[in-house]
Amino acid sequence: MLTKDQKKEQVALAVKHVKASKSLIFADFTGVPTGEILKLKNTLRAMGGKFQVFKKRLLNIALKDSGVPVDTAKFEAQLGTVFAPKSIYDVAGLVYKFAKDLLKGTKKEFKILGAYDATESKTIDAPTFMMIAKLPPREVLLAQIAMMLTMPIKKVMVALRSRKEQLEIKTVTSQ
Repeated sequence: MLTKDQKKEQVALAVKHVKASKSLIFADFTGVPTGEILKLKNTLRAMGGKFQVFKKRLLNIALKDSGVPVDTAKFEAQLGTVFAPKSIYDVAGLVYKFAKDLLKGTKKEFKILGAYDATESKTIDAPTFMMIAKLPPREVLLAQIAMMLTMPIKKVMVALRSRKEQLEIKTVTSQ
């Protein structure tokens, strides 16, 4: 059992993490091996993020103190929080990949319960988070858009080249 001073320290630490984050991801890590959690922590640390577990009640106090409108009491499972200094769009794919790889490898589930995007000040439910996480990276999307924009021009060029070859064949055969 934590003392009152320890609880205050935990709340202060959680507030510090929340204020330093642009996105928060809440997950149920019940049954996930410690080694796998360490892999997630190392991956997040490389990008400046953290995965930490706080008591739900203490995390709730920290979120309210930070102005984040998320009630962690609605989550019934063990709650771990990813604190990330990057946008939810940058972090979602990484966390989703971890959860998917974990499910394949150990048959344990790292279940995403919800998220909060501080840049847009909005909560994100689990199904919406999964849609965001499955999106390709920004660079891939930009390349796809560029291909879509240049495709009509390429088709016109092919048609013109084909017509030019037809005219050249006609002039060679007519001579």
